Amino acid sequence: MTNTTSETSPDAPQGAISDFGIDTTSQSTGEAVRDYFARLRGGELGSLPALLGVVVLLIVFSSLADSFLTLGNIANLLQQGASIVTIAMGLVFVLLLGEIDLSAGTASGVCASVMALHLVKGGNLLGGMGDTVFYLFCGMLALAAVLAALMRIWAGTALSVVALAIAMIGVPPNPWVEMLLAVCVGTAIGCITGYLVARVGIPSFVVTLALFLAWGGVILQFIGQGGTLGLRDDVIFSVANGNLSTAGSWALFVLGAGGYAAVVLIRHFSRLRKGLVALPTPMVLAKVGTVVLLAAVATYALTLNRSQSSLVVITGVPFVVPIVLVLLVIGTFVLERTSYGRHVYAVGGNKEAARRAGINVAQIRMSVFVIASSLAAVGAIIYSSKVGSVDPNAGGDNTLLMAVGAAVIGGTSLFGGKGKMRDAVIGGAVLAIIQNGMGLLKQPAAVVFIVTGLVLLLAASVDALSRRRAATAAR
Repeated sequence: MTNTTSETSPDAPQGAISDFGIDTTSQSTGEAVRDYFARLRGGELGSLPALLGVVVLLIVFSSLADSFLTLGNIANLLQQGASIVTIAMGLVFVLLLGEIDLSAGTASGVCASVMALHLVKGGNLLGGMGDTVFYLFCGMLALAAVLAALMRIWAGTALSVVALAIAMIGVPPNPWVEMLLAVCVGTAIGCITGYLVARVGIPSFVVTLALFLAWGGVILQFIGQGGTLGLRDDVIFSVANGNLSTAGSWALFVLGAGGYAAVVLIRHFSRLRKGLVALPTPMVLAKVGTVVLLAAVATYALTLNRSQSSLVVITGVPFVVPIVLVLLVIGTFVLERTSYGRHVYAVGGNKEAARRAGINVAQIRMSVFVIASSLAAVGAIIYSSKVGSVDPNAGGDNTLLMAVGAAVIGGTSLFGGKGKMRDAVIGGAVLAIIQNGMGLLKQPAAVVFIVTGLVLLLAASVDALSRRRAATAAR
């Protein structure tokens, strides 16, 4: 009888196991710490510089301005920075491809002006715009729907058609309809922008610079020179100025912090069970505990009365916080847990390699502009709610520069392929703290712009140097 038992070849299974051993070897706490510092030395800084910047700025301004860390100012900080953070989150998608969208600011202004015009004119955009402008506007929406369909971006097609229907039918004014209209118009703008870049092949810098100027003219046409459209609606006003109840604030804490802890811990112990590399459990528990503790402290502080008057009570987490958190969670999930997100990183890392791997590069390139303009519309809603009106300067001035600056300061690379949604939030916090702190110190606008510009320049320099460091380490 033939013996079928054979000795294990030293060149086959064991060689394979040794090749992939790094994927099945747990790290000790010391090894994890050493690995982290090794990655820092290799140029993988991530959001660390921005986080350190937040800490330094908090210390500096709290020591220089007595009112900086008051409850009222903290809530005001959250409300002030929400619109820029939202626009920046959309721009992260564009920057991941190494592209740029210079029209995001004025595009948000167009969305805000259409929303305000529809509300003020009782849903009659035809009467508000005039025949010629109205039909050109509807033609733009129809064109956007067609272009999105050609590229098989069905969400873009659907939302563009919704905007067209609201405009043509003359849907009566309603705060939820107005906000939906703003987002749909933003999506339509993104479809046109993205198609010109992805399919026609015009460089994004040129396309978006041209549209930056064009959308500025559109805003002026809709509102008129020196005009202002008031947003007299309680629901829209509450978006940036309202607060959750105390119970709602703690419910948000349980949902947000609890959900974060559950996801991180479940993922961690799942990796341990499968024998995959995972951070040491004490480090994971410390990370989760820190986030939960900070969230609990912030929630408790914001549920205290922060009114300056004894006749008024102001408590609760501002509405903009759950809005930003929802967008952050969705965006993070899309980028890190879906094939679409992996395709975005792949195209940003090496467009030709992504094309050879079968990724529809043109569709990905167009889609990021759709996302950016849609989130710019959400940012427009938040900002318009904060100020209570829309004027010809909506989305202009330094809106775009602040949004791009927030993403870059937070750690998103201008060269593409590196960045996360959280970068926009961290970078937005840096800019909001600078502007708020400088305002409390009564510094002139010139000083605020100079400091902001220097911070952005520093962030871009860190990005360039870290990439050079990483390239050197790779050799």
